[in-house]
Amino acid sequence: MQQWREELAALLLTKSYLEKDVVLTSGRRSNYYFDCKQTALHPRGAMLIGRLFVDMLREEGIQGVAGMTLGADPLVTATSLMGRMEGLEWPAMIVRKESKGHGTDSYLEGLANFTPGDRIAVLEDVATTGGSAIKACQRITNAGFRVVRVCCILDREEGASETLAAAGYPFTALFTRSRLFHEAGK
Repeated sequence: MQQWREELAALLLTKSYLEKDVVLTSGRRSNYYFDCKQTALHPRGAMLIGRLFVDMLREEGIQGVAGMTLGADPLVTATSLMGRMEGLEWPAMIVRKESKGHGTDSYLEGLANFTPGDRIAVLEDVATTGGSAIKACQRITNAGFRVVRVCCILDREEGASETLAAAGYPFTALFTRSRLFHEAGK
């Protein structure tokens, strides 16, 4: 597993790390940006992300994975598929930022694969303040499911862990920003 972590860390730094002035989803300014979609949409990156999330979540007793669109779409798919390769039945659920506005007018996609009360792990690409994860957790909980853990690829170490803990959601990151550079050998 350590080899996979190191390979994913190197891939994230190569494909997803940018040093530039940006405004984050949280509204904060930063002099660097992690666009994890670049890695998650790469076949090797998707496999590594899915594999590491499966290892992280194997003992949680979950019935599925979910995440806020668009950043979590490839994460929940990769994790569901990698879990299936190991005999785990973890369907994926996508949480919309806005309700569909037509048809079922739902915030959640993939509901036919779940039963109310199911234990769900919420996946995120990058966590800064935890705001997006909290919104996803609330929508999932409001629909009758139990969020048992929030996991992300990268914790920017800017308050997400504390915010999620205060809201009652256990939080785990594959990497923190400082640990990512260390594991990639930078």
